Amino acid sequence: MSAPVSKTFTVFKGSESGAIVESQTTRTVGPEQVLVRITHSGLCGTDCHVKHLDQGLGHEGVGIVEAVGSATKRLKAGDVVGWGYVHDTCGLCQQCLSGNETFCHDRQMYQFANLDQGSLGTHAVWLERFLFLLPSGLSPAHAAPLMCGGATVFTPLFTMGVKATDTVGVVGIGGLGHLAIQFAAKMGCRVVVFSSTDSKRAEAMALGATEFYATRGKTTLDVKHRVNVLLTTTSQQPDWGMMLGVMEMQGKVFPLGLSHGDLNMPYAPIIAHGLSIVGCVVATRYVHNEMLKFAARHDVKPIIEEFPMSVEGIEAAYDKLENGHIRYRAVLKN
Repeated sequence: MSAPVSKTFTVFKGSESGAIVESQTTRTVGPEQVLVRITHSGLCGTDCHVKHLDQGLGHEGVGIVEAVGSATKRLKAGDVVGWGYVHDTCGLCQQCLSGNETFCHDRQMYQFANLDQGSLGTHAVWLERFLFLLPSGLSPAHAAPLMCGGATVFTPLFTMGVKATDTVGVVGIGGLGHLAIQFAAKMGCRVVVFSSTDSKRAEAMALGATEFYATRGKTTLDVKHRVNVLLTTTSQQPDWGMMLGVMEMQGKVFPLGLSHGDLNMPYAPIIAHGLSIVGCVVATRYVHNEMLKFAARHDVKPIIEEFPMSVEGIEAAYDKLENGHIRYRAVLKN
């Protein structure tokens, strides 16, 4: 039996000042682990929340398998794989055993575990069971943003019984919103898009929207079709009074954009109209794999801007993301 592979590799980390720091870490590949040479990484809004922490950055990784542990069963050197927000779960609790592993109380997730590595770097070592084999027809550059952004918007559509006859509302046309429009449209849904101004109307319609409403300066909206499922994808909370007013009876609202502060909604329409406000976190492994296969089959692709995987490239990508200038997902490339 050959000795376990040990690898020292580059990791780009955050810092208290917010400056990107080039660092190194060393990992030994365990029996159930895989060494991945990173080729691409998406940059997600969540990464902005950890930029001031001393930890490896990035959680939308894609790369090529370089070595596998002695007890791996599925992957081999040369395979192209990706990973996302969740690194491991206990596999034994009620949530894991009922197919809801993303809500495992002992889950290991980006920002809270494996702080010495991320997807911004040259390599990473992960458990085989939390790596996803890329389907043919999906390029690594376009796959990277799907590892979190794609998983985030696909999960409510796939797991909550959304039908092709439903009307899906999408608030915001950004990193999450432009993917939500595509997934919902390719599922056959009527897609109603809400954005602050008309500036992205043509783009939203090209992505698959069937209706578009500009919201700035409005307190109510007169929509042609009431919304069965509403995905809010902006980092700022919308005017909930206005948005709840477009919902169909017993509709479901999924606040997907990570916003600071409390969730403040009008109480009466939630009760009177039987609305559900539902939280969800990325995707289970089953749903994640289905998302990747769906994206490859139906040509769902993020609109990306590429940057070099270097301190300068990462800082440039962060700058555009934090200032709202990315259209619509930044991808770092080694």
